[in-house]
Amino acid sequence: MSKYFHIKLTVGDRLMTTIADKLRKTRLELTRSEQLFAEAVLENYPASGLGPITTLANRASVSTATIVRLVKKLGFEGYSEFQSQLRDELGDQLLGPITKHDRWINAFPGEHILNRYTESVISNIKQSLGDLDVQSFNLACDYITDSKRSLFVVGGRITRVLADHFFLHMQVVRSHVTLVNSNSNAWPHYLLDIKKGDVLVVFDIRRYETSTLRLVEFAKERNVEVILFTDQWQSPVAAHSSIIFTSRIEVPSAWDSLVPCLLLNEAIIANAQEMIWGTTRDRMEELEDMFDRTKFFKKF
Repeated sequence: MSKYFHIKLTVGDRLMTTIADKLRKTRLELTRSEQLFAEAVLENYPASGLGPITTLANRASVSTATIVRLVKKLGFEGYSEFQSQLRDELGDQLLGPITKHDRWINAFPGEHILNRYTESVISNIKQSLGDLDVQSFNLACDYITDSKRSLFVVGGRITRVLADHFFLHMQVVRSHVTLVNSNSNAWPHYLLDIKKGDVLVVFDIRRYETSTLRLVEFAKERNVEVILFTDQWQSPVAAHSSIIFTSRIEVPSAWDSLVPCLLLNEAIIANAQEMIWGTTRDRMEELEDMFDRTKFFKKF
């Protein structure tokens, strides 16, 4: 059985697969020299693959023939077509809300927004689950539930809502969980408490935030495990991450959709609580007792 979920896509689902997706899924089928080329492309994806073929061959320590052979394995007619898609992906990473709105406004003429938005979200969920590596999911849960590791969580301007959601629940599931303020004038203080082996969960989708990247770079100097939730183009944080979860985020809107990422977020929380249910249950009972004593929730 494959380590990836298999989700059947219906007619109308958008099948935009990034080159990074293709490289990751075919990695075990590649020769050693092809793997070196793949690593060079993914190192600073997608910009790293945009130079002349000889430059990329030298950087990866492979021949130009190896590159031509691999890009054809990926379904491209040649290196120029391969680079054309990389340029398109780089442009997609940098799209602002107005451009995103204008791209979608005429895509579904006459169709109600509820229909076209829902169809896009369902398609995103299917493709995101189809890309999911179950082994990575299980490993992330192992890291997150390890009581010897402190858990730190950070999100950006838009993804802060995902970080808040994850933090709120994990704070009940286990102890030693910290929500990091990603502002550059605040996050250095949190690094004082991060030690080797701790886990930093990062939420970062386009347009990627410089302060988040700098935080991760400093955290990696302390040998932490970084778990990244990002989009299909991948945040620059991916270069420093132990585990990467990608989600499809494009919808007919000026803003991107967080629904597939939230689904993965909730699935990890659900699995984590089951893995250490004894601890989680004790914490839940203590929390419920405090809620009752403070009359936090209305009783009917």
